[in-house]
Amino acid sequence: ASLSKQGYRVVGSHSGVKLCRWTKAMLRGRGGCYKHTFYGIVSYQCMEATPSLACANKCVFCWRHHDNPVGTSFRWQVDDPATLLDGFEENHLAMMKQLKGVPGVKPERYAEAMGRVRHCALSLVGEPIIYPRINEFLGLLHAKGISSFMVTNAQFPEQMETLTPVTQLYISVDAPDAPELKAVDRPLFSDFWERFLSCVDLLKKKKQRTVFRMTLVNGWNTQQLSKYVELVRRGRPDFVEVKGVTYCGDSKASPLTIKHCPFHAEVRAYCKAMADELGDEYELASEHAHSNIVLIAHKSFKIDGEWHTWIDYDKFAALATAGKPFGSMDYLAPTPEWAVYREDATDGGFDPGEERFLRKGGGRAVTGGGC
Repeated sequence: ASLSKQGYRVVGSHSGVKLCRWTKAMLRGRGGCYKHTFYGIVSYQCMEATPSLACANKCVFCWRHHDNPVGTSFRWQVDDPATLLDGFEENHLAMMKQLKGVPGVKPERYAEAMGRVRHCALSLVGEPIIYPRINEFLGLLHAKGISSFMVTNAQFPEQMETLTPVTQLYISVDAPDAPELKAVDRPLFSDFWERFLSCVDLLKKKKQRTVFRMTLVNGWNTQQLSKYVELVRRGRPDFVEVKGVTYCGDSKASPLTIKHCPFHAEVRAYCKAMADELGDEYELASEHAHSNIVLIAHKSFKIDGEWHTWIDYDKFAALATAGKPFGSMDYLAPTPEWAVYREDATDGGFDPGEERFLRKGGGRAVTGGGC
């Protein structure tokens, strides 16, 4: 009931879907989310969902205010993957239909959005990797030409090991050592650190695109930069996304206040220091100031001096359904110049084909959070 009041559509017995604010923003031509800038997704054709609302952590920065269930195992009736995907698309399109005729919505974008879902962000809430039929679900997504961006909290190494290819696989790296991880993520597992490190090691073995997703919380997890660098060297992800925490209002479930939120300039400086300490292998590649996030990329994605952080989604779908081995270098695409990080940039990774929307009086741009 609480999730439904917040705009979620609960699907089946353990899953959910919600309309992202960036989907609405890009429908109006007001800019896409960070995944548009970093990886070339079309935000108005992206569906944010999860096949498991339950999670094994109670992170202090969770913007869901812990209304979802928690648990260390999957304890619900296992819904059929095809039924889930149908339910996700049906509910996503039903929410999209409510935007028809809304002032500012571009008719051609609305038609494209209603015609086809192209991307699925499995980062809504909970822990998607514990859904027992996750590999079947991913196969159905890819067969329909829908890309998969899946985030896991690195607490389920057995599921990580058997996971089939994902367009882009994330693990949340919310702290550099066991004491800080316990304080920030508040995990349910007693062996949470061993599980976390096992997932870091398994991520290194994945052939498709991998990401460390870091959320900086001032006063909680920003002090031990060198330990983060050690983790990056251990897991060797293709990308490191570093985001300043978003303040989501007062909550009894979290002690965070606005003072814990770093400015974008602080996130930039932190990433520059991290890239410097990592040495020649990684470099700042992109940023999305509206989401307060910076992308550090492995230099293997810089080909002949040009970044290739974007994705050829049709190529990935073909590779994923062909049943043959493939890797991240097989479906990359060049990053447009406007999306490349520049020290002197003033646009913060904003697509020049979009139009900034400012509050009355010329205040800051109105945009959504990140997923």
